[in-house]
Order: sequence, then structure tokens, then C-alpha cells
Amino acid sequence: MNHNINILVLVSGGGTNLQALIDAQKEQRLLNGRIAAVVSDRRNVFALERARAAGIPARVEEPDSLSGGKRQAELSDRILCAAQEYNTDLVVLAGFLSILAGEIISVYEGRIINLHPALLPRYGGRGMYGDRVHAAVLAAGESESGCTVHLVDAGTDTGPILLQRRVPVLGNDTIETLSARIHHEEHIAIVEAAVMMIQKLSGDFK
Repeated sequence: MNHNINILVLVSGGGTNLQALIDAQKEQRLLNGRIAAVVSDRRNVFALERARAAGIPARVEEPDSLSGGKRQAELSDRILCAAQEYNTDLVVLAGFLSILAGEIISVYEGRIINLHPALLPRYGGRGMYGDRVHAAVLAAGESESGCTVHLVDAGTDTGPILLQRRVPVLGNDTIETLSARIHHEEHIAIVEAAVMMIQKLSGDFK
């Protein structure tokens, strides 16, 4: 495992899943994986501070004012440029709310993973993110929920599933309590999935 696997982490918020990856790297649990950079699609989010505190290059690539598909494609192309600038081997979407499209999907086919706060294929797709997912799970009266890490393809939350972690949905759960229970599992899942990909990519480079 001489080749470092360079990881680009994409974020949109507080960055607790990014922190789980940073901690894993510090503890050498990411094997030869190395977080090369962090990119946010929003300014002034705490995830950027987490990256900088760990000495990891961090920058903002905000969507421009274009609408719909053009906005999505333009942002995705800028993220592709960032990925190539940092010699990225693996792209990790850790609470990233923008949807990737276009060339980055083909260039990094099989090398982009996303963390989703539900048990896909249920409660996925456009508009299903964050508390919206937990609200839908509670409204449906589900007995369990959890999180999924999957490969990113041209669809939304439709790529092959790498792993899932499950939690019970309790009778007195609120969005906040269910979210907190799932967040705990997300921090485990994102590291487990990253290690799976690092091991696979390290084999590819041998």
C-alpha cells in the first residue's frame, strides 16, 4: 500500500461526518487514505473550520445563479476541476446537498460515494435530504431507519449500495431524536465505506 489514496470530501454543513473521517485519519484507521482537500458548496459552514483546524486545504465552490440543470452542471464541472487539482482518487459526499452531474460522474465512475440518512432505496431521490427524510420516515410509521453509503451514478440516490447501518424508530421519536440516533451510525458508516473503497482502490493501483 505505497500509493496514497487521495480523498476529496464534499460538504454543505456542520461537518460531523467530515470530522469522523479526520479522526479516523489521525488514528490511522483510513490506512493509506489521505484527505487531500475539502470543498463546500456553501460559505461560512463549520465543516470548513474543521478542515482548516486539521490542516486540510478547504475552499468554497458555490453554485452560480444559473437555474436547474445548468447550475448543477456548472458546479459539478468546478468540483471536477478541484478533484483533478488535488489528484483525487476518491470523492466522498459527506452531507453534501448539491447533486453532481455531467463529466465528473463518468471520470470518477465507481469512485464517488454518498452518505444518505435513510435505508435506500426508500426515502431517497430529489428533495429527500436532512430532516425531510426523517420527517417522512416518522410520518410513514416506520419501525426502523438508518443510513446508507452508496456509489454515485447519474441518478439521485440510485447507485449501488456499499453498506447500511440500521436504528430502531421509537414510538416517542421526534425528528431531532431520530436524527441524533442516525448521526451516530453515519459517523461509523462513512469511515467503514471509505476504508472499503481505499482497500479496493489500493488493489487497483498494485
